[in-house]
Amino acid sequence: MIVSQILKSKATGGVFTLTSYANVADAAAIMSDMRIGTIVISDDGGATPAGILSERDIVRELGKQGPSCMSRLVSDMMTSKLVTCGPSDTTDSVLAKMTEGRFRHMPVIDNGKMVGLISIGDAVKARLSELAAERDALTGMVMGH
Repeated sequence: MIVSQILKSKATGGVFTLTSYANVADAAAIMSDMRIGTIVISDDGGATPAGILSERDIVRELGKQGPSCMSRLVSDMMTSKLVTCGPSDTTDSVLAKMTEGRFRHMPVIDNGKMVGLISIGDAVKARLSELAAERDALTGMVMGH
């Protein structure tokens, strides 16, 4: 399966973004309210991601600095060296990048613009669906159907 198929199957209303000058407390509140683990940081309304801020980033800084980190700007804490994928990338390549980089969310870029966000859960679900279809096809072949 490819990324564009995964994005079509997602029942989400888009990608949550914040500007780089928002504070971390605002980001944490949105993550909590929306029950999401990541916010893409973009200063142009979401077309171009400048970075990504995850709940792991926040917890790491809470451990280092304590609650005072919540008043910092998201730009101080976000990951700015993004690993992205394109709509034609496969689930295997996305899973490999996520595993190698030890992250769980990846912006999808098409013609220089962000068109979605794929999570490791999305990729695993798609891969499991592929494996089930392969199993069913092989079972049908063995059974003569």
